[in-house]
Amino acid sequence: MAFSLYDASVANYLQTLGAVSVVLDRGLTYFRENNVDPEQIVETRLAPDMLPFRFQIISVAHHSRGAIEAAKNGVFTPPTMNQLDYAGLQALVTDTEKELSNLSRDAVNALEGRDMVFKMGDRTLPFTAENFLMSFSLPNFYFHAATTYDILRLKGVPLGKRYYMGRLRMKS
Repeated sequence: MAFSLYDASVANYLQTLGAVSVVLDRGLTYFRENNVDPEQIVETRLAPDMLPFRFQIISVAHHSRGAIEAAKNGVFTPPTMNQLDYAGLQALVTDTEKELSNLSRDAVNALEGRDMVFKMGDRTLPFTAENFLMSFSLPNFYFHAATTYDILRLKGVPLGKRYYMGRLRMKS
């Protein structure tokens, strides 16, 4: 079987979304056990000039589910910053994972070669669907997933690298 656009994108999104879901659950357990209001975490930043935890989760969803939708529709724009609480962020990850799980390999692979653009304000960057997913979406997706993990670690949540890695796709 040849390596496909689905394998390079959706399979990786699902692996990491599963990991993000686990670290969010572990975070919630840790916060409850240590009498920390999880809503305090939602606006936590690694640095003053970085966007908060909430944005990281929204971006994980946007650079996975939103990226596939953009490849279908031909246009990707920055995410809407919804005011989600911790439970809302967990639900966003779960919903994103479910939607991506329902995509067919054929439908995703059929996106290859399609023209699309990234629009931000007056800027428009042209891509093919596969170049967008591989050179823009996936790097951003991993950055925001890692930043999510980092903020939880900063707040004391006991996580190791294996939690970030998610379920590995092993030879069967």
